[in-house]
Amino acid sequence: MRSIAALQEQRAARVDALKAIVTKAETENRDLSTEENNAFESGRADVERIDRDLRNAQFLAEAERRGPGDPVNDNLQQPDLSRYSAARAIRCAMTGRFDGLEGEMHTELSRGRETRGVMIPTTVLLGEVRTQTVGTASAGGHTVATQLAPLADRINRPALKIEALGATVMRNLTGFLDLPNLSASGSTAWVAEDGDATRSAATFSKVSMAPKTVTAEYQLSRRLILQSNEAIENLLRTDLGQLLAQALDAAAIKGGGSNQPVGVIANSGVAKVTTATAFSDTTADLISALEVDDITGTAAFLTHPGVINACRKIKDGQGHIVTLQELFHNQRVETTTQVPTNLGSGTNKKGLIYGLWSQLVIGYWSAVDVLVNPYHADVASNGGALIHAFLDADVAVRNPAAFRYAEI
Repeated sequence: MRSIAALQEQRAARVDALKAIVTKAETENRDLSTEENNAFESGRADVERIDRDLRNAQFLAEAERRGPGDPVNDNLQQPDLSRYSAARAIRCAMTGRFDGLEGEMHTELSRGRETRGVMIPTTVLLGEVRTQTVGTASAGGHTVATQLAPLADRINRPALKIEALGATVMRNLTGFLDLPNLSASGSTAWVAEDGDATRSAATFSKVSMAPKTVTAEYQLSRRLILQSNEAIENLLRTDLGQLLAQALDAAAIKGGGSNQPVGVIANSGVAKVTTATAFSDTTADLISALEVDDITGTAAFLTHPGVINACRKIKDGQGHIVTLQELFHNQRVETTTQVPTNLGSGTNKKGLIYGLWSQLVIGYWSAVDVLVNPYHADVASNGGALIHAFLDADVAVRNPAAFRYAEI
């Protein structure tokens, strides 16, 4: 049986041919000739046959999608994604006609999953509520033009650091996930000749992960949807995907809020180090805390840019600037405004985290599920659409002893 996309393309071609026959007769203000009538009847029979084949193909695809199976790794489709258009996927969802590469990816990524709308690979898209219109320049008007260059991204986005620091990423998860840990080893003992070995047992624990949903919403005007091409593509990829990634990155740093994953700072197992009078003493205590717990590996600091700004002003007794390398004891330091600035009893302290970031696990349960809603009261009367994007993910600190933080 031919694919759904091929059947849909064939049906569209047959319908266009039938329209052409009727249009020609209407233009010439006459009835269909015998030859035209026979061609029309033959074409109509073809459309009815294609409709039967299409219903059968859609039934089989839906039955296969709802059946149990292994998750599809969307990374396997990476070579084909150079031709993928997120904007076209949105239009497919609006028309209900999924075809081409976007339709194939939607079918594959939906297999074995419940979906709300059109599935877009996380490699294409990875909230802030705003209305995108043509009439207002900053709300979408800049994206509609005769000649249009790629959309310029905002320059004031928070830096995303968690994956760059080495967090463990797990994709295409299904169901709940338990990460087993060896929390305590057995023991050894020296014995005399022919002595009995001392019995001991290792202790195991686990960290559980479950999908949590982060969402973003856009409102697009009818004219923007119809007129804008490359710009709306860049809007979806650059802004919408960035917002979802930003939310997950912030949750990994702290989290713990309503319906959020529990990140490093909010994890009850991650100890807080008392802030010393001298900044370099605080960083030394953070490093020492991991060393005392026998945490080995490449660790790094993560903090807010405001902390680094204060560090650049630290001087020694002779008035000389103390270098960042000295203050952080030659350890790697990364900064992002995603680090909270409302810590402490006075909610005015910034976070300073030191840890082995490979012990932070980020799990993805889905591609980005995009639901297009043209029927909402806010858009139904003007032909626009609401776009809701959903991403199912979670964060887990596999070994809390691998992290410490201080409030600066």
